Amino acid sequence: MDLSRFPLDTQTCSLEIESYAYTDDDLMLYWKKGNRSLNTDEKISLSQFLIQEFHTTTKLAFYSSTGWYNRLYINFTLRRHVFFFLLQTYFPATLMVMLSWVSFWIDRRAVPARVPLGITTVLTMSTIITGVNASMPRVSYIKAVDIYLWVSFVFVFLSVIEYAAVNYLSTLQERKERALRERMPCTCGLAHPGTMSASYSEVDANTTGNYGSMPRNGVKRERMLVELMENDQITGHVSSGTYSSAAIDTHAIDKYSRIMFPGAYILFNFIYWSIYS
Repeated sequence: MDLSRFPLDTQTCSLEIESYAYTDDDLMLYWKKGNRSLNTDEKISLSQFLIQEFHTTTKLAFYSSTGWYNRLYINFTLRRHVFFFLLQTYFPATLMVMLSWVSFWIDRRAVPARVPLGITTVLTMSTIITGVNASMPRVSYIKAVDIYLWVSFVFVFLSVIEYAAVNYLSTLQERKERALRERMPCTCGLAHPGTMSASYSEVDANTTGNYGSMPRNGVKRERMLVELMENDQITGHVSSGTYSSAAIDTHAIDKYSRIMFPGAYILFNFIYWSIYS
């Protein structure tokens, strides 16, 4: 029995009828009406297979000690019922892959939300693969269901790796922004669309009563610049073109993954079902 296409396989089983004591000189066996010699009852069905067709043949079998014997063959073509495996294997695996895509729509800073989601889907896929292999004979070749499950496992695993890349790049970006804030000269001005804009040359002790007296050496001005930039990030305004482009690059990983992962998985399903159906 070849299981390379399991569970989308078709098996051929044979039934042989032969005389035990009479050779072809004494007894001749043949099918009187060919394939019409056999009929199946429509009420009889198999739990795992569907009888597609059967055909009859007649051959001679030779035994060196006794001679030639007539042998009748009945070859049954059986196709496996796939609905059970769709419900128990393919459908749960597909749902786990789709569930792993949910993390692409969760904020990258929500580590407690994205990490458990990725780990849960990976462990669930491992359980499905283990359960399928436990009920199968140990063969040395890859089955069709193995290809589907392992490709699905790779998709789930890559979704976890994707978040690791996003988190790492976000950390690098925050370090770069922090370094830029520390190196920013105090003569730079901050301007927001629709809000008050002011240059640091106009800030003095008389107009900044909230910050206290400010010496002319610029130490207090640098501190106020950092505070204003932090308020920029809280309100969602970005005051530098370098910052905005870097933030877009960081978010682009999740944005591209929302399209690439489903597209690649749909393409895989199209190729898989085209080959094995």
